[in-house]
Amino acid sequence: MKKSRLFFLLCLVSISLFGQNRGRNHTDGQKIPMKASSWEFEAGQVDFIQYKGVEAMRINKDQPPVPLKDFTFDNGTIEFDMEVLDGPFVGINFRIKDAQNAERFYLRPYRAGNPMGEDAIQYAPVVKGANLWDMLYDYQAPAVIHKPGWNHVKLVVSGKRMQVFINSEDRVSLDVPEMMGDTERGGIRFDGNILLANLEISSDVGNLPASPAPDPTASDVRYLREWQVSQPVAFPFGRDIKNEDLPNENTKWETIQAERFGLINLTRKFGAPVNNERKLVWVKVKITAEQDMRVPMNLGFSDEVWVIINDGLLYVDKNYYNSPIMKTPDGRCSLENTRFELPLRKGENELLIGLGNFFFGWGMMARLDAIDGLSFPIP
Repeated sequence: MKKSRLFFLLCLVSISLFGQNRGRNHTDGQKIPMKASSWEFEAGQVDFIQYKGVEAMRINKDQPPVPLKDFTFDNGTIEFDMEVLDGPFVGINFRIKDAQNAERFYLRPYRAGNPMGEDAIQYAPVVKGANLWDMLYDYQAPAVIHKPGWNHVKLVVSGKRMQVFINSEDRVSLDVPEMMGDTERGGIRFDGNILLANLEISSDVGNLPASPAPDPTASDVRYLREWQVSQPVAFPFGRDIKNEDLPNENTKWETIQAERFGLINLTRKFGAPVNNERKLVWVKVKITAEQDMRVPMNLGFSDEVWVIINDGLLYVDKNYYNSPIMKTPDGRCSLENTRFELPLRKGENELLIGLGNFFFGWGMMARLDAIDGLSFPIP
């Protein structure tokens, strides 16, 4: 009996060691050493040092992200101390599926010392190679960022939900009601010119539910949520649309439906622009009116838009980030981008919109002011 019990215990130990050697899943309160054995890196990319009394990893300036070695994360708490040394962005990717898909959270250190900086911190998914920061304006927030000095960061991740705490144990700095990435589990990596210490990962999600919070626009029937979409085509810089660029009888159409906030997410369907190549796609919807009328519409878009109603060009605009022509708010896709009237005639109307893109996220959102006397597809 004693021999059998000893053999059983040895088997348990062997299984445990085998699991550790094959790759780590997070467990409650697992502290990650700031030692070379825990990370994947190239010579000169990082230094492991003693800093302010603790072991720390310094990611050197202008170096690529540094992955945590053999680690898989799905849900739980990621907690660490970070000191910003230089650069415009510092952050963490998690649930990394591959080079094209992950969840991302980051800080903008140039907001340090400014508690009113509305974009000091941001959540943005990486979907098919594109960081969707410019499509999700609601997923940023102000925060107290220290520079110099340690910043304590805690991410609580549960299913589709995430809460972020910056330099506070009880005040939520950013509440993400629905994470928009396409991944559920994967690796972790850090980026930016930072010092990293006291990294601890656990499976604790507290009371944070896994299901997304309700979409605040869900009951707003003024949104145009179902469109027909064409396939994207190359659209070289330096030209505007011509007759030959318009859809014709050979154009193939598919149905696309809005995501949270009424967003028609073209990036999720078609992926990121390649080598900043400019692309053009068309979306269309039928709107039936009981009588002739003019209906105001708010339109959010990225990056360029051509609006055609009943074969007549109605509106042309651009929303280029960090340029004089970028739209409020700060070049992001938002219903604040623009507003104009749709001249609808009695009966069926075709609203056709061309969307150009070469920079990060690609998409649009549209909301009518009033819908009395109108009908259109509702998912």
